Amino acid sequence: MANVATTVAAKPRAEAKKANLPRTIAVVLLLLLGLPFAFWLDLRALSGGILQEQASQTGKIIDDMRSFYASDVVARVLAAHQQVKPVHNYTEIDGAIPIPATLSIELGQRISARNAAVQYRFVSDFPFKGRATHPLDGFETGALAALRGNPKQQIVQVAGSIFDRSVRMVSPVLMGQACVTCHNSHPDSPKKDWKVGDVRGIQEITIQQPLAANIFAFKYSLIYFAIAALSGIAFIRLQRRQATTISEMNTDLTVANEYLATVSMKIARYLPPQIYKQIFSGERDATIQTERKKLTIFFSDIQDFTGTTERLQPEELTELLNEYLTEMSRIALFHGGTIDKFIGDAMLVFFGDPDTKGVEEDARLCLLMAVDMQRRLRELNATWRRRGIENPFRARMGINTGYCNVGNFGSADRMDYTIIGAEANLAARLQSIAEPNGIVLAYETYTIVRDLVRAKPLAPIQMKGISRPVVPYAVEGLLGELAQRTRVISEHETGVDVFVDLDVIDRETAARTIRTLQAALDALDAKQAGTT
Repeated sequence: MANVATTVAAKPRAEAKKANLPRTIAVVLLLLLGLPFAFWLDLRALSGGILQEQASQTGKIIDDMRSFYASDVVARVLAAHQQVKPVHNYTEIDGAIPIPATLSIELGQRISARNAAVQYRFVSDFPFKGRATHPLDGFETGALAALRGNPKQQIVQVAGSIFDRSVRMVSPVLMGQACVTCHNSHPDSPKKDWKVGDVRGIQEITIQQPLAANIFAFKYSLIYFAIAALSGIAFIRLQRRQATTISEMNTDLTVANEYLATVSMKIARYLPPQIYKQIFSGERDATIQTERKKLTIFFSDIQDFTGTTERLQPEELTELLNEYLTEMSRIALFHGGTIDKFIGDAMLVFFGDPDTKGVEEDARLCLLMAVDMQRRLRELNATWRRRGIENPFRARMGINTGYCNVGNFGSADRMDYTIIGAEANLAARLQSIAEPNGIVLAYETYTIVRDLVRAKPLAPIQMKGISRPVVPYAVEGLLGELAQRTRVISEHETGVDVFVDLDVIDRETAARTIRTLQAALDALDAKQAGTT
């Protein structure tokens, strides 16, 4: 009962597991839908941030250009008292303004000084005299050489560390006609043979971006992954709890199944195997229900069992009886019979329910079962005699075929699977008129199996509940090939003990047995003749 209670206690855990399933599915669906939504939010935020940064940087560059133009161009033009001239050293000449190259250099210095994210350089390896030289690093030197070989290409370098990234983009400064004229004629120019299209120098834009600045641009994704991580941890914990619960349930179910298997095996010993299988497979309900069917009924009883009980000790008698009933039950089940009950030393078996092979085949199987039982009993008697039991069992058997009520009889609390009817009583009556070690058939059974058996009619008998006289038939033996099955000769009376098993005896033993039996026959003939 404790195991059954454990199984019942496992039901709330199973119901809780079912309740958790919809919540788990909902969380998984939310996580799946949340990933693209988080990326969309991050892309929108990142796009907005980039646009704001670009707008801010562009505004600063424009401010620097406007400020430089106002202070170094417009202000100088307005303050000039003579003709305005563009020169490279405009700061030394009153009213002068910067030439394009000087403008680019000065503007780049101003932009780079105010903006750490964007750097601008205008450099050349041929600066005018009096102007500070521009130190070139390896990338710039290589880029200048490459552009002079092919000025149409664009050179880009991407570098940085795990904490920041930078992009350096270099484009050529090409000499126009005005620039060539100016440089080739200017006294401070270090090179006098410029041609249109020559690369005088490079202009370089460097953009730096620390990665830390964009970490929070993916804040929605980070939030999503944090939620996903927490959900994953919660899911793992839930799975572990469920695994523990399932393991406990499996343990409970295993214990319960073992308990039920043990109980069912014990119950099976009190039921016919056919009924046990149908009940536990769900084919038959344990309800009070009967039906009328044509069955073949077998009844056996041990002759003078009361006298045998007086001669044997209770323990010895119990051992013999259990061995006898075990062997008879094995034969009954082998032939497909349903063992109804044991009544002391008596045995009731019927064919036709719950399994049937048809009325005729059921009757044939019942007859063959009875013959095998008598053969096996002769073998048991020989074994028992060798164990010192003088007068073992001799059984009488009766077989009848007719209609009976079969099914569950009793109450809702206690019922018994059995048969009732006059035909069942007739089988018991036929057994009572049989000779020891004999089999008696009712006429209805004999008409079905007469092609298998040799039998002689006995005097008709009257049975209470049956209006007609009943003609019994005593079985004398089987016909044809079936007769070969009975290869055991057994006879035991006072002063006589004969048992011959033709299936196991060899030639030498057979010859010796013949001589012994012949000597016995001669002695019996002499006794009959009155000599010694």
